Amino acid sequence: MSRWRDVKAGKNKNTTEKKQSSTFDNKEISASIPARVKAFIVDMFMIMMPLAYITTYVLMDGKEDFQASQEARWAISLIFGAITIIFWVAKGQTPGQKAYEVKLIDQKTRKKISFLKALVRYFIFLISAVTIILSFIPFFRKDKKTVQDILTNTIVVDEKNI
Repeated sequence: MSRWRDVKAGKNKNTTEKKQSSTFDNKEISASIPARVKAFIVDMFMIMMPLAYITTYVLMDGKEDFQASQEARWAISLIFGAITIIFWVAKGQTPGQKAYEVKLIDQKTRKKISFLKALVRYFIFLISAVTIILSFIPFFRKDKKTVQDILTNTIVVDEKNI
């Protein structure tokens, strides 16, 4: 038990430990799901749509050829992934994440993630998107982490909370 003067002056050992633990509590600093979804939609329009347009009308003979080609759609997904990974490694956020002030960081170090971790995270995202059911996991977790966040030990946070 601390002395009254220590408690009044804010020198209580227990309160400083609580303040430090709440600073690093994932559910308090995690970005909201709507902000993350909006950031993803912005990224789709800023990165994916130009890739799809160039592929469909410049590299291929039009919409019908693009729709018939599974390879073209997977190639666009992989190019989109490469661009996203470059943004995550270089800046810690994609243009959409920058617009909504969210950032992807390593959960332990609180810094930008490595290339390998970003690559693994994107491939887990692809699997999550294909299975659809894995996309709903953040709605059932208090810390709002996705499957790719859980498996790669990353977290998407609000920039103002870092």
